[in-house]
Amino acid sequence: MDAKELYDRLRKIQEPKGYFFNKDMEMTMALMESLLTCKERLGYMACPCRLANGDLESDRDIICPCVYREADVAEYGACFCGLYVSREFNEDAIEKRVVPERRPPEKILF
Repeated sequence: MDAKELYDRLRKIQEPKGYFFNKDMEMTMALMESLLTCKERLGYMACPCRLANGDLESDRDIICPCVYREADVAEYGACFCGLYVSREFNEDAIEKRVVPERRPPEKILF
């Protein structure tokens, strides 16, 4: 599967739920490529904007779409990565702000 196929497949699943891909297609497709790279390396599509440790159970909260997406999109109009956004975000109807990390500090690798 390539990035475009992944995009098309996920779009069909996520848009009916109210989650859209960022209209910045250069960024979105780069994130799609990163998800595929994570899948190849780890066996699962970990959030490309976070450092996965390679243990499925430890990383379960950051498997894309991560468990933080719903709250991020509700509050900021975008997830931490900016991959998933609200319709209003893509329509420039809301202010674009930096989305803070919600993942607990003890799970963050440095």
